Amino acid sequence: GSPAWLKLADFYLLVRRTDEAKRVLSEMTQKAPDYLPARRRLAEVAFAERDYDESLKALQMVLTKAPSDLEASFLLGRVRLARRETAEAVQEFLQVLKLEPRHAPARLQLGLAQIQAGNIHLAKADLKEATSLAPNFTEAVLALAELNLQTGAVQPAIEDLERFVAQQPRVRFHSFAYAFYQALLGAAYLAKREPAKAIDVFRRLVALAPKDPRGPYLVGAALRAQGKAAEAKREFEAALAVAPGYVEPLAQLVTMALAEKQADAALGLVTKQVTLAPKSGGLQQLLGSVYLARREPARAEAAFLKAIELEPGLMGPYLQLGNIYARSGRYDEALARLTEALKGNPRSVSAQMLVGVIHERKGDTARAQEAYEQVLTLNPRFAPAANNLAWLYSEHGGDQEKALQLAQTAKEDAPDDPHISDTLGWIFYKRGVYQRAVSLLRESATKLPQEPVVQYHLGLASLKVGDKEGARKALTAALAGSFPGKEEARKALAELR
Repeated sequence: GSPAWLKLADFYLLVRRTDEAKRVLSEMTQKAPDYLPARRRLAEVAFAERDYDESLKALQMVLTKAPSDLEASFLLGRVRLARRETAEAVQEFLQVLKLEPRHAPARLQLGLAQIQAGNIHLAKADLKEATSLAPNFTEAVLALAELNLQTGAVQPAIEDLERFVAQQPRVRFHSFAYAFYQALLGAAYLAKREPAKAIDVFRRLVALAPKDPRGPYLVGAALRAQGKAAEAKREFEAALAVAPGYVEPLAQLVTMALAEKQADAALGLVTKQVTLAPKSGGLQQLLGSVYLARREPARAEAAFLKAIELEPGLMGPYLQLGNIYARSGRYDEALARLTEALKGNPRSVSAQMLVGVIHERKGDTARAQEAYEQVLTLNPRFAPAANNLAWLYSEHGGDQEKALQLAQTAKEDAPDDPHISDTLGWIFYKRGVYQRAVSLLRESATKLPQEPVVQYHLGLASLKVGDKEGARKALTAALAGSFPGKEEARKALAELR
């Protein structure tokens, strides 16, 4: 019977034999077209594989026969949210809550949809309601804490995280989720400028998971915030001993070495880790940055190209290569090389992406936009192209809603990339969503302290939320470099003074 077949499909899903599960489910729908659980399961599998069109097709068939199907309506909302159909997603989750007011997952997803729409106050209310309905709902507690941190509400985030951790049974203390909460709690203390408390939390993380390199890295970051450079270095080295390809602690060590005018030592640090983790695009990107600092552009170019070869989705190498070609005026040479590459492999995402970057650096917005759109035809979720196209739409009179959607897609697929945080933050700033803008721009400025345009964006956004000291600091840093908008930054700083 159908239930037995459904159990077989679920077994295949459990052991990750997805193709066999889909075959069983497809046969079920052919033999029993009205058996809706099979169609729902097909929709769930398609959603997990990001095949949103197929998931939508299956769900529409379910809801045609059963318009009040709670599970199908909930999944349809998630599909709409993933497809950036925000208004439709909100309506679906509201429909679920109308059918079942205490449906905590729907309340969570409604909060995430409000974040996507830029309705931060509504998002906080929905996420808080989700945690009230289900106090141990890990995803909801995490989402609320992260949103509070992003909008500067540090103390509520700390209180929620401490309460949640204290309520968990001891058996959960060694779970990955618990370790993640400790990391987030420590980050909250750092945001509150209480590095000593952050260190205590991070050291608990080290004790909890001694083989997790995040622990010593985070301890090192907190120690560096206290000005304890020697102790911080030891922690960063400990993180690298556990994970040789872990870029963040190595980047900290490199930054410290370059600040001490020890360029040779910085190069030695990176080349050692590249030897230990030769397949890391992030390490090659860092190597290129060191070569640039040493004024060796040819070697830097080679490292950035290697980084793209290893990890095409990295944002930084494309930007750095664009800067190298701009400074040397080698646009035509670079484009000729890429044209040859695309003749041999017309579906090369990285080559097409670099074509867009070079045209953008040349000031040819139309051709850059065309190249990025071609990249997204090849890979609709390629973060670097989504980010750059969002920027072009935002800054050159394009579709502003599409710009926001693209920037959010890029952020989803590359959440830690500071260039993407800058793009999304600036788009939110231009839409008047200032708290969200400040959070993203502060994140970007922390990771890109030498980028004047990022500091400029943070300065203007900080002014909008009344943070005059933060604005003064960011604008002063911005004026140390050259960027479009420098005159506006100078005027804003003069008014502050």
